[in-house]
Amino acid sequence: LAVLERSSPTGRLIGFEWDEDAAEKAADRLAGYSERVHVVRASYADLVSELDKIGVRGIDGLVADLGVSSLQLDQADRGFSFRTESALDMRMDRRSRLTAASLVARLSEEQLADVFYHYGEEWQARRIARFLVQARQEQPVDTTARLAAIVAEAIPRKYHPQKVHVATKVFQALRIAVNGELDNLTRLLTTAPEVLNKGARICIITFHSLEDRIVKQVFQQNAAYKVLSKRPIAPSPTEIEQNPRARSAKLRVAERV
Repeated sequence: LAVLERSSPTGRLIGFEWDEDAAEKAADRLAGYSERVHVVRASYADLVSELDKIGVRGIDGLVADLGVSSLQLDQADRGFSFRTESALDMRMDRRSRLTAASLVARLSEEQLADVFYHYGEEWQARRIARFLVQARQEQPVDTTARLAAIVAEAIPRKYHPQKVHVATKVFQALRIAVNGELDNLTRLLTTAPEVLNKGARICIITFHSLEDRIVKQVFQQNAAYKVLSKRPIAPSPTEIEQNPRARSAKLRVAERV
């Protein structure tokens, strides 16, 4: 809404959203600007090819808000949250066949440990993977509650974090693996210069160090970008008070040269 208002009267907004529910809500909310809005049901990783389909050769700005959304976290049946009992799904695009439950069921102990360590930065990754493999031999691990309980049992009590749920990193890791989030981010950043006009701004909001590290490195190493934010921009205390889920957000901005 802010982009549409600031770019009035001729600015055009093209939104990428591969979650069907979110795409529909966005289209409804922005219906009053229908002539200037186009919602694309696709991943931002397909930016270049999708823009080509609708005849757009260049854009003047790009904003990407990464990771899981509040809509997805708050929908119990989506399987993103350990706070509610549901099927272990985690697909952002439900047209995909791969779910978190299928990963937990078929990956080896070593592969599960790698997922938890590399995508969740979970130091107890090997122990959790061992407990999971043992548990799935007795009964399928296909619900959020069962997975969270196994992680809580696997990690010794003295290592349980005080401020977040003990299964937070494991859920993050599985979500990233199911949705190919880091690969999609890298693809977006490396292909975006093909459609960014000279002087266009690219703004990326990340929510954990894995994403932020990729953005920082690509912005620094890709000659197409001029870094405008030497340090990531963090939300103010007031913003965090109004929206607690913004507390870990980091914004980095670059310009197409």
